[in-house]
Amino acid sequence: MKNIPTVKIGIVAVSRDCFPVQLSEKRRAALVVACGTYVHECLTTVENENHVTKALAELQTAGCNALVVYLGNFGPEGPATMLAQRFDGPVMFVAAAEESADDLMNGRGDAYCGMLNASYSLSLRGVNAYIPEYPVGTAKEVAAMIADFIPVARVVIGIKKLKIFGFGPRPYDFFACNAPIKPLFNLGVEVQENSELDLFALYSSLEGDARIEGIVDDMAAELGCGNKHPGVLNRLARLELALLDWAGKNQGASEFFAFANKCWPAFQTQFGCVPCYVNSRLTGRGIPVACETDIYGALSEYILTCASGVLPPTLLDINNTVPHGLYEESKAAFGGHVLTNLFMGFHCGNTPISLLKEGAAMKHQLIMKRLLEPDSDPDITRGTLEGVLNAGDITLFRLQSTAGCELRSYVAQGSVIDVDPKTFGGTGIIAIPEMARFYRHVLVAKHFPHHAGMGYGKLGKTLFAAMKMLGVGDVAYNQPAGSLYHGESPFA
Repeated sequence: MKNIPTVKIGIVAVSRDCFPVQLSEKRRAALVVACGTYVHECLTTVENENHVTKALAELQTAGCNALVVYLGNFGPEGPATMLAQRFDGPVMFVAAAEESADDLMNGRGDAYCGMLNASYSLSLRGVNAYIPEYPVGTAKEVAAMIADFIPVARVVIGIKKLKIFGFGPRPYDFFACNAPIKPLFNLGVEVQENSELDLFALYSSLEGDARIEGIVDDMAAELGCGNKHPGVLNRLARLELALLDWAGKNQGASEFFAFANKCWPAFQTQFGCVPCYVNSRLTGRGIPVACETDIYGALSEYILTCASGVLPPTLLDINNTVPHGLYEESKAAFGGHVLTNLFMGFHCGNTPISLLKEGAAMKHQLIMKRLLEPDSDPDITRGTLEGVLNAGDITLFRLQSTAGCELRSYVAQGSVIDVDPKTFGGTGIIAIPEMARFYRHVLVAKHFPHHAGMGYGKLGKTLFAAMKMLGVGDVAYNQPAGSLYHGESPFA
């Protein structure tokens, strides 16, 4: 994926001047060896403010965009946290464990104690650093912590260099996707809202463009036997080209971009297609395209893209329940999940083809056809990518602003079950432990909209930490049985 940052971590050891600096340097060298090639060893050990300036210059020269401040001994909390405050990027604090009972006189570092003082000084300076659940360890243990920090840093860096292009106002019937954009600017995200007429003007100007044929060929090759409506590919290819050309001309100072586009009902009559397949293709390449002008949905998909770094996400409606009969006939496949743990995730056809089982196909949008082409063969409602979601571990995630401009988020890990949902669209049966209570006391009670970002893999640890680094105070998750949500009746 090219639309996400590459994280280059610099490791800076710190040392309190009344401790032997050689202890921190020896431990730093061992940590770098344990990490391998993905870190830069800063040779300046920070003992005072002059060292801070020198270390920052070294990190900049090396192209580091993330920092690990390593307490090889107790460490000077003033210079150590000044370094974190002045570094332009996400920062992690971690400390060295003592190594041997044979060397607890001159070789004792007291970094366990030093981390306490560092955390207090970080709060004084207003630095929201990443601190692991247990931030003290041997070189091998700390290297594993740094590996966990990489995707968190990727999320934070990516968000601060992201621009979201929006086309069209939110549909009247989908005010749920409408939210104030001010908190996005607080995060560092740029937002450029445009009229769908701007996109349509560009789309119209590209008719006959020589590049379209190559995109059509690429679409046909990707779809294979699933190319059920080859006649609409030219329109879809022109739309894809228009979006990429728009981004190329308007990306500006931002390094990364995503889209949140209006997609109905006038879209079909003017563009002559539904945009779902184009959305799926770009999302599959690391460029999320959220439908229904869902700006926070696009942001949530982009965060999932950065958190994974490997697989693209999708945006799904938390849509409908699983019928009792379907549950009973495939009960063994549900792995002990009760019916209320299950729901169907659905969208018209925006899920990348790599996330769908074999047999995914280009089809028409059934709901739009009912509205726009009720008595004719599908034409302007063609363009969905439909299929069944791959089975496997997944994470549901959304970052959302309230009407009062407060950021809220949720993270819930679960799985897509390998059972045919027997319906249309891009869809799958999803199991989340204690989903019924999560639905009521998080999704409903906290006013989250119907769109959920979904990424493959167990991404909860990364996402939870990233939200905390970004200052999101309310990060909800599915509580286990016996642990009540705020406001949940103990008598239910």
